[in-house]
Amino acid sequence: MTTVNVRLFAGLHQLIGERDLTMELPDGATVGTLRDRLGEQYPVVQAFLPTLVCAVDEEYVPSEHVLRDGDEVALIPPVSGGGDLFDITPDPLEGRAAALMQAVRTDECGAVALFYGVVRNNNMGRTVQHLEYDAYPEMALKKMREVAAEVKAKYPVERVGVLHRTGRLEIGETSLLVAVSAGHRAEAFDACHYAVDRLKQIVPIWKKEVWDDGEEWIEGHVPEVPSTGPGQP
Repeated sequence: MTTVNVRLFAGLHQLIGERDLTMELPDGATVGTLRDRLGEQYPVVQAFLPTLVCAVDEEYVPSEHVLRDGDEVALIPPVSGGGDLFDITPDPLEGRAAALMQAVRTDECGAVALFYGVVRNNNMGRTVQHLEYDAYPEMALKKMREVAAEVKAKYPVERVGVLHRTGRLEIGETSLLVAVSAGHRAEAFDACHYAVDRLKQIVPIWKKEVWDDGEEWIEGHVPEVPSTGPGQP
């Protein structure tokens, strides 16, 4: 086993309630392994994990860096201490709502609206067995940021967060989390509603519905292709 000392700062320290942790990992474990283990032990920090920068013995290292016994690992959150947060992941979203809300809230905000998208067991009179989501992750994250920019231009909100599952989801599992913070509840509700609708329209994520006797891709974004002008191909 490899034993490492983990130092936590800012939002991570606040969420976990500890400044320092000692963690035992299998030999050959990487920084990525440590982050995964931290998320398993403390689900409340899972939404922050993709944004963390890691340092070992006061030097920044990539996720594939192999840890040695006795290493000091510093997990460093973004300098801003919070802000918009976006993630597309095959991992379950259950347990990440609290961290998402913490990421988008500020002391200036009196409201945080949170939307849960959950897999239901029926649609249009058919019994649904499970859903499958596919995505173009790099483009989807870019489009999520565009949606957040639209929301901020349209409503007086502070921050926006979006987490979306991919892969196979069983009945009752969470497929989508959207959080919006604002000064007042009306703006937060309206902005969250708008964000969910726009995500469905422009983010390249597709949903397949599977039943007892068949399956069908039933939902996905409609490409917004710019029109060509005179003289353009």
